[in-house]
Amino acid sequence: MLTKITSTLFVGSLAASMMLAGTAVQAADLKAGETKAMVCAACHGADGISLTPDVPNLAGQKEVYLAKAINYYKSGERKNPLMQSMVGALTDEDIANLAAYFARLK
Repeated sequence: MLTKITSTLFVGSLAASMMLAGTAVQAADLKAGETKAMVCAACHGADGISLTPDVPNLAGQKEVYLAKAINYYKSGERKNPLMQSMVGALTDEDIANLAAYFARLK
């Protein structure tokens, strides 16, 4: 019984992860992400590596994490007035493109 429940949970989690990852990857336009990222460079660095200790590095972060973080700033769930003003006008497509771009940087 426990094995069946564990298997069902695993398969469900795997399917959900694949749907989330697949959506982000399909929607990603790396060139558009790179263009949008020019504004981010002022704080997060031209290569996604911040020069300031209180500003996070974006390069190499997981794509899903980056998209969620941007959406949390946009919705106000994460509080940072500067970030909220920076991401407020981003579309879902912009966010997917930015997340994909920064995730692929080393």
